[in-house]
Amino acid sequence: MLTALGLPAREGSIYELALTHRSYAFEQNEPPPHNERLEFLGDAVLDLIVTDLIFRTRPEMAEGDLAKLRASVVEGRTLAALARAMGLGAHLRLGKGEEASGGRDKTSLLEDTFEALVGAVYMDRGLGYLKEVLVPVFSTLVDDSLATGSGYDSKTALQEHVVRQHGGRPTYRVASSGPDHDKRFVAHVYVTEELYGVGTGSSKKAAEQVAAREALERLELEASEPSADVVAEARSDARAS
Repeated sequence: MLTALGLPAREGSIYELALTHRSYAFEQNEPPPHNERLEFLGDAVLDLIVTDLIFRTRPEMAEGDLAKLRASVVEGRTLAALARAMGLGAHLRLGKGEEASGGRDKTSLLEDTFEALVGAVYMDRGLGYLKEVLVPVFSTLVDDSLATGSGYDSKTALQEHVVRQHGGRPTYRVASSGPDHDKRFVAHVYVTEELYGVGTGSSKKAAEQVAAREALERLELEASEPSADVVAEARSDARAS
């Protein structure tokens, strides 16, 4: 699958761009482009491929169930798991700080890079080629999700994390706007009374899932950063020396 998705990347190719994190770009004297635009494109293309797949192969499913199924197989941790299985982390171009904080195995970073790589293949080889590569992979994920009911649930994962780390539960506040036939929902999720994530969606549940995912990514980032005590101790040692 690595070869099919353009790896190893040639210097100066669109695939090298897909593997270039902004932390690497910003550390250069003349910052090169980084992969966020390709990530944006790849996210949309991947949604299209999976939507087309489940629409054609699951004619018995209603729209709401199709949306849940799609969410379960393009969820960030699912994409990051695919990236890990591919060994994608070894190919990333990271800045020194991101490298030091374990960026090569960071879930949010691997998810984003996988999407950027999808965008690069789409630009270079087209949608037909990309579907040949990805449809077999995501067909298996769809079957597994339906067979086991194990689709990733951001709200459940966030609650488990918060209970484990803080002894409480996250709280959600949801507002809606728009006419009844086209309502939009905005969810805010709080951890220990602090806002940790905001999400929007066409339903209350969808918005809460997006907010929970954002909160999980922030908690993951915080876990990778040195604590205030560690920073203070390092500063103290530096002054003493």
